[in-house]
Order: sequence, then C-alpha cells, then structure tokens
Amino acid sequence: MAEQLYRTFDETEIREIFSYHAPTEEQRETYYKITQAFIECALVIAPLLPPGPGKTVAIRHLADSRMKANVAVALEGKF
Repeated sequence: MAEQLYRTFDETEIREIFSYHAPTEEQRETYYKITQAFIECALVIAPLLPPGPGKTVAIRHLADSRMKANVAVALEGKF
C-alpha cells in the first residue's frame, strides 16, 4: 500500500487548529524565547542585506517562521 503523502483533517482537527489556545505560563516563556531568537536573527541579517524586495521577503519569512513556531507550541505538536 502506498504511503499517504497528504494529511486529511477531520472536523475535530480543523476546529482544534482554528481555535484560540490560551497560553500556559510555560508556553508564554517559550513564546518569549522564540521571539527573542527571531529578533536576534533579524538583527544580524538585516544590516547585511541590501535594501529591496529580497530583504523584505527575508524579514517577512522570519516573521512567518516565528508565527509557525508559536503555532507548533500552541497546538502541542499535534499537526
């Protein structure tokens, strides 16, 4: 049997993904550490990149990656 390449999501999983997840104190600390790591990365690379669309995309991708990291914490690695 071929391995399934794409995940299917049932209604319960969809509701879980799109629901608000109030952070625990431990998660708040984790979010803070994640944010600080991405700030440090952005502060290092921003001055190295020439102004322009590439720099904008690079910084936006860092911001997006930070959000995805926070989602992984909020959803406790379920998805």
